[in-house]
Amino acid sequence: MRSDPLRRRACPTPKWHDLAIMKVLVVSTPGSGHVNPLLPLVEAFLAGGDQVTVAAAAEAAPLVERTAARFVPAGNSEGEWFGRLQARIRGNPGDGIAPERINHYFLPRLFGEIATDDMIDDVVACGREFDPDLVLFETYALAGPLAADLLGVPSVHQLLSSIPDHGVMELVDDAVSPLWGSFGRETPGYAGIYRGVTIEICPQSLESLRVPSGDRLMLQPAPLPRMAPQQSTPPLVYVTLGTFFNANLDIFRAILDGLADEPIAVVATIGTDQDPAGLGPVPGNARVERFIPQATLLPTCAAVVHHGGAGTTFGTLAHGLPQVVIPQGADNFDNAAMAERARAAVVLRPGEVTAPNVHHAVRRILNEPGYSEAAARAAAEIAAMPAPEAVADDLRARYGNG
Repeated sequence: MRSDPLRRRACPTPKWHDLAIMKVLVVSTPGSGHVNPLLPLVEAFLAGGDQVTVAAAAEAAPLVERTAARFVPAGNSEGEWFGRLQARIRGNPGDGIAPERINHYFLPRLFGEIATDDMIDDVVACGREFDPDLVLFETYALAGPLAADLLGVPSVHQLLSSIPDHGVMELVDDAVSPLWGSFGRETPGYAGIYRGVTIEICPQSLESLRVPSGDRLMLQPAPLPRMAPQQSTPPLVYVTLGTFFNANLDIFRAILDGLADEPIAVVATIGTDQDPAGLGPVPGNARVERFIPQATLLPTCAAVVHHGGAGTTFGTLAHGLPQVVIPQGADNFDNAAMAERARAAVVLRPGEVTAPNVHHAVRRILNEPGYSEAAARAAAEIAAMPAPEAVADDLRARYGNG
């Protein structure tokens, strides 16, 4: 049996408002694409008077500090996890893996075996101190369902995209079973992520799977447009590769070159960690910036070219915009396939990203009305999904003590 997790790290004594009606322990892995999707619901809890503690690696603290939630460090960084995985093998983790097998490889090994073990003692120690009414966790934060089981409280699983392949989660279940067993517990299947309520964020017309057990709630996957569409003349195409897969400037170069002779305007954001000068001269119809908030840019766009991150994919769909997806890794390929099945996107996979192919793909989504029509249908479906405040109210009614 493992040693008492309370001996590893205790949370500082909380100072909470006496009128709070629920205590929520939020467990996340530290990447911005994992933390940010949880924050709308965190803010909805806080607005309703609930007490919220977020447990994640220290690198997530700046994201959480944008809210009034309390932050507690739990586990090490993703870089540390990758280092541990790399130490097991000869070569870089994931090298040679086919795109459709990325989750089969990383979810069990990196997030199941390494991250869960690294986080669990800190999360449980904090939970014992905080005494939550429920544990909210994202799909990759597999310490969440185990901590909820050990604390004896309900768990709520928020998906970051579409439902993960059930076969992948069976592999993850195998990976975490020894850790559960070290606490004298057996997994309830699928690594415990469907132990309680699952919050789905994917419009049902785009979802290809169903949650295998437990209750379901729906949640808007992205903020709704703040203003009516204000498309410019010539049409504006937004280009981004997010914040994690943005280092390969050759991809940006191919995109800009492919769009240079089109009767459009192009805005490319390459990330705060990249220098626009590194791209060299850009076409006359293009502008390159480090960062522009998507909420202000998307209402003016006619289309988006991007990497397939969940935030950009769902944000683009929420604005009813067609897209060209150039997936790079992680869940990008799943999101690309989802948008492609819905006929809201053209996908350029590895080896297909050339200037002529980008030129042809963007021309298709701008000129063939079926892409805009499919995107508009997705936007209407997202607009009809419950907002974070409604989901917080539902969970408060189930688990609150006020």
